[in-house]
Order: sequence, then structure tokens, then C-alpha cells
Amino acid sequence: METPFLQIIIFLVISIVLIVLLTVKYKIHAFFALFAACIVMGAGVGLPAESMLNTMKQGFGHIMQSLGFIIVLGTVLGVILEHTGCTNAMAAFILKRTGEKRSALAMNITGFIVGLPIFCDSGYIVLSGLNNQLAERSKTAMPFMAGSLAVGLYAVHCLIPPHPGAAAAAGTLNVDFGKLILLGVIVAIPASAAGYLWSRYAAAAITAPVIQSSSSADEEGRTPSPLQAFLPVIIPILLIASAAFIAIEKNEGLFWKIVAVAGNPVVALCIGILLTIPLLYRLPGKKVSSLLQEGAEKAGGILVIIGAGGSFGAILAATHIGTHLGDRLPLAQLGILFPFLLTSLLKTAQGSSTVAIITAASIVQPLLPALGLDTEPGRLLAILSMGAGSMMISHANDAYFWVISKFSGVEMKTMLRVYSAATIWMGIIALLTVYLLSIIMY
Repeated sequence: METPFLQIIIFLVISIVLIVLLTVKYKIHAFFALFAACIVMGAGVGLPAESMLNTMKQGFGHIMQSLGFIIVLGTVLGVILEHTGCTNAMAAFILKRTGEKRSALAMNITGFIVGLPIFCDSGYIVLSGLNNQLAERSKTAMPFMAGSLAVGLYAVHCLIPPHPGAAAAAGTLNVDFGKLILLGVIVAIPASAAGYLWSRYAAAAITAPVIQSSSSADEEGRTPSPLQAFLPVIIPILLIASAAFIAIEKNEGLFWKIVAVAGNPVVALCIGILLTIPLLYRLPGKKVSSLLQEGAEKAGGILVIIGAGGSFGAILAATHIGTHLGDRLPLAQLGILFPFLLTSLLKTAQGSSTVAIITAASIVQPLLPALGLDTEPGRLLAILSMGAGSMMISHANDAYFWVISKFSGVEMKTMLRVYSAATIWMGIIALLTVYLLSIIMY
């Protein structure tokens, strides 16, 4: 017997509210919140217990198959770059070319590049010392410096794999990683620029205390060269992008086959890690082992959340919610706006961009035909729209908000005025960019 549509919607709302309450109010880990939501949703729509558990396991396994290696390798690469001083070396290189008078712009660009392999909160912590030092040397208001760095990191975190939200959505909607990275960069650049421009405008009349900076050398007291710092980031991106281009052009031949293999995200990230060997060689064996262990452990925490999101998506798919909503709502008229609005609501309510995208992707996936997005370009646009929505609105329930505040010494009122407002503009500009892409791609 088919479950009534009203019953499905009621328990979907209950499940989303449960995720928000458990993660925000009771500080329960997102894995358990999503797991509980699976049980509530499955039981609420009358799925048999054995069928529900099998569906959850299949959803979990599908996501692990798609993303397991990518998340682990991407996280390990980020940890290595952080602890070997590469991030600060990249920042110093960019600053040297922009000059201290444009130090805020330099930090925005640095955040954008460093944020490609490193999570936004880790990236901000690593670069905060340099950011604070430059604010002092250039006499730039700290809210402007903090906002500029923060939005550069945030733009790529919300839109580009291997960051977990975008990566999970790509796995759920079956989207090519290389194409998503290429389009994600196109969307992230104007979003980051919008955040930078708002930070400059909002912080124009604000002064704030500056915290003393830390060293930019690695843990052995040596600073990597710019080439050593950039190669592990740039080479994997170029390889993945090249493989996506080859797939589009359908190039054949041995050379192109080798490029296609090297451009597989798993292989490309392995190459990125191999390129850090000269840096790791400086460190004691025990330190290298601890870095690898730290990366693997950090990835484990991300993977269980992504896996639980996959389980929730599988449960939703089993309810045939897409067919129901497609029959009752004018989804075709909403198109890319629906994923954006849904993810914005989830992000603003519970604070985590990653959880917002994972949850939204689970809901949007069965709705793709009704939204008119059940094509390769449509699925790409849907993920980018969700990425734009996951930027809005970062405020006091977002851990990244407090990382910025703590490490820059900016009070909450100023944070809301500068950074939180910037995330609104970032989301809007990102959505407009996605809309322009949709006109070109269709």
C-alpha cells in the first residue's frame, strides 16, 4: 500500500527538525542526528524494519564507494600542507606580489587557493597569525582583514570537491568531479569577490585590536619554497580538470588515456601527496606517521557524517517523495531556485554547510526530473545551487563563525555586520552566477 503524500511530508519535516534540534540545541554529532532521522523517517512512512535497515546500509555503502578514498586523501593532503608550512608559504608569495597596501586582497586570494585542499576552519587557524601580522603592518582594520580571508576560504569550501558537502552531493547526484571543480571555481570567484567587497565596505569605519602573529615556517623551522608549496595543490586540480576536458572532447590515444587515469580524483590526490615527500623528508619518522594518522582520523569523522547522509537519502528515495512532489508542486517553475532555498534554510537553521548540502542533496535527488534538472548539466547546476545556498547565512550557530571571531579578536556584533552579511551577498552572487551558467549550458 502506497504511503499518503501528507504522511511523507509530515515525517520529512519532523526528520529535518530533529536534525536541527539534535545538532544545534543538544550538540549531538551529526552522524547520530542523521541516523535518528533515518529511523524516524523510515518508521513514519511504514517501511518494514528489515527493509529500512537494508536501505540505510545500501545508501551508506554507495556514498563510501564514491567518496571514501577521495575524502581520506584530500584530508591527509590538507593536514600535510598545514603542518609543513605550505599554506603560509603560499600566502607570503601572493603578498609579495600584491604589496602590503593590498594585504586584505592578498589574504582573500590566499584563502581561496589554500582553501582548495584545506577546510575553511583549519585554513583560517593556520593563516590567522600572518593575517593578524599584516593587519598590524598595513594599518588595515582587523574586521576587513578577517572578513577578506574568511570569505576566500568559505567560497571554495561550499562549492568545490574534495570538500565534504560538495563531494557528497556529487556522489548522491552522480556528477563528474572534474566538471564540478571547473564550474565550482567559476562560481566561487565572484562569490569570494562579493564577500571581499562587502567586508571592505562594512569595515571601513571600524578599528579593532590586533593579535600577535605566529611564525610562517614549518615545524622544523624551515619555510617551503613557493614551488614546493603550490605544486601539491595545483597539480591535482589541473589533472582532474584535464581528465574532465578529455571526457568532454572524447580524445583517444595512449597519452590521453594516461592523463585520464591520472585525472581520476583518487589518483590525482595521491600524486598531490607524493609531491609533498620532499617536505615530509625533513620531518622525523614519528612526525610523518602522526600527520598521516591525524589526517585519517579527521577524515573518519567526516565520512561517517557523509555516510549517514547517504542513508537518509536512500530512505527518502524509498518513499518516492520525488514522484509525489512532482505531481503536486510546480517544481519545474522553480528549477535551480528550489535547491538554493532548501539548502539556505537548512544552513541558517543548523549552522553546518556540510550537513545542509548533504541533507538537501538527499531531498533534491528524487526531485530532479520534476525540477527539470535530470540531465548532466542540470545535476551540476543543482549542486552549485546547493553550494550557493550553503553559504547563507553563517552566524552564531556556525563553528566557523566563532573560529574567525576567536582568532581575529573581532566581537560578535562586528562579526554579524561584516562576515555574516558578507555570506548573504556571497550566496546571492553565487546563485546569480549559477543562473547565468544555466542560460549558457541550456
